[in-house]
Amino acid sequence: MSVGAPRSYITLLGLLLGFLLFPLTAFAADLPALTGRVVDNAGIIDAGTKAALTRKLADFETKGSDQIVVATIPSLAGEEIEPYANRLFRFWKLGQAKENNGVLLLVAPNDRKMRIEVGYGLEGTLTDLHTKLIIENDMVPAFRAGDFSGGISKAVDDMIMVLEGNPEELVARGKRNEQAPFNTDNLFFAVFVSIWLIIVFGSIAASILPPIFGQKLGPGRYRWLGMTFEPGRRSSSGGGWSSGSSGGGWSSGGGGFSGGGGSSGGGGSSGSW
Repeated sequence: MSVGAPRSYITLLGLLLGFLLFPLTAFAADLPALTGRVVDNAGIIDAGTKAALTRKLADFETKGSDQIVVATIPSLAGEEIEPYANRLFRFWKLGQAKENNGVLLLVAPNDRKMRIEVGYGLEGTLTDLHTKLIIENDMVPAFRAGDFSGGISKAVDDMIMVLEGNPEELVARGKRNEQAPFNTDNLFFAVFVSIWLIIVFGSIAASILPPIFGQKLGPGRYRWLGMTFEPGRRSSSGGGWSSGSSGGGWSSGGGGFSGGGGSSGGGGSSGSW
């Protein structure tokens, strides 16, 4: 009893530790292995683009020391992309240890999410603004069109451009895109404003123009353009435009212009399509 008891306690302690550590092991086991500069586990990058990206990223790393890795996974399995990208970045130990100069471009197509995770050492060069512009202007439009290879390749080109010290074109392009044709939200807002202006100016015109150009039918009554107008009565009712409520729609305009993007330790931005 005296000999067997300590062994039993040790065995029991080992089992308890195993149960406690198992969730942590399982939690880390879902991270893919670093098999190259392009790890396409979701299978969304065509072979030609993957080979070209691998060569481009290798050449870029050789010329300097910054390291960019592209990763795709089918799904985040319910986890938010920011903590997942940060865990993967640290698990893969991207960039040089003392420089922290790695960048991870992560795409999860089943969740329709992407993120650019930036190491501490590159936050001042590849800023949150730059990564946000790359996601919104390069990746989102291409992904919506089903062109994952093209969107990822363009994003890599722009990241390299910025890291090589040429961010001006990226920022200028972002400003040009802000002046691009209406998207759905802008079109809806424009239609709303147009209808509102027609109602307001139509009411004003109906009050002013019939007495000037119309035929007088009686006190306060005029016929103009085949219709009968009573502008005096209309103005006395107050109308909708005289109550000062004309700006009601403006306060809610732009509701879709929420910021996009978030930092999870290493800096960067997130997006969806």
